Amino acid sequence: MATPILDRNLHLRAIDAYIDPSVPRERAIITHGHADHARSGHGAVLATPDTIAIMQTRYGADCAGRFEPLDFGVPLRIDDVTITLFPAGHILGSAQVLIEQGGQRVVVTGDYKRLADRTSQPYELVACDLLVTEATFGLPVFQHPHPRVEIGRLLQSVVDQPDRSHLVGCYALGKAQRVIALLRDAGYEAPIYLHGAMPALCALYEERGVALGDLRPALDVPKAELAGAIVIAPPSAIRDRWSRRFPDPVVCQASGWMSVKQRARQALVELPLVISDHCDWGELQQTISETGAETVWVTHGREDGLVHWCRSQGLAAEPLDIQGFADEGSEGEAA
Repeated sequence: MATPILDRNLHLRAIDAYIDPSVPRERAIITHGHADHARSGHGAVLATPDTIAIMQTRYGADCAGRFEPLDFGVPLRIDDVTITLFPAGHILGSAQVLIEQGGQRVVVTGDYKRLADRTSQPYELVACDLLVTEATFGLPVFQHPHPRVEIGRLLQSVVDQPDRSHLVGCYALGKAQRVIALLRDAGYEAPIYLHGAMPALCALYEERGVALGDLRPALDVPKAELAGAIVIAPPSAIRDRWSRRFPDPVVCQASGWMSVKQRARQALVELPLVISDHCDWGELQQTISETGAETVWVTHGREDGLVHWCRSQGLAAEPLDIQGFADEGSEGEAA
């Protein structure tokens, strides 16, 4: 293909805008609200209304010089470049970025998942010439089970061990709300207790139309009342002194990484729940094939395996080494 309209730092030269930059830029296009993609300090931010609301909730109303909300599917023309955002299915407001210029179509997926759930707008496939895709779970070993199966395991454990509380480690943005919604959709109507890091973002989701049911703060609840209860907390909290207030807790964690038994053991997780907000290996392959892209750039994840597969399919493919996208640590827990 001709020289791409986007460089390998996700810099759109024609309008001097960066996608998910890791340092403050004068112009930034933000795919979603996780902190390894959305940072404060940019001069101007283009994003979906939900992502802007998330950024302002997390960082403050003035976390960027100005915000320009762009709804899904609405083309925005800047000089000879057209930007359109499409749902990525990762978390509330998450977007793929379609860039069109001079007959080229480039899609930057950001983080994405194809399995629909009611806490995010469902993924939409976008045809393109160049696809820039994440590869968080870009190895054949990663084949995610259906989340209903994992939630069923959690609920069965609650039934089997009614004297123990269940502490579920979830990242505060996206994963927590998804797990709560999965529990509600499975018929669990009891109060769900929250660590103090959770209520603000849960309230934002509810304000934006995602019903989560009866949520209560876990702080200062008598220990006896928490027997048999489900508590949602950041993964770091379920392994520190905070967790000692709960009766004989079953330590759980919801993440795609819980399919790696060694990670679960190292994290002292008794009940690993393989619930991911990213595509697994098969879904990555499916997406690449269905977009019709002839060129694929692979970033933030297991790049080499997916690049090798793309080349075996006759596609031009290469890894991108973009600094700042998390694999593990605080943002990696969102997987």
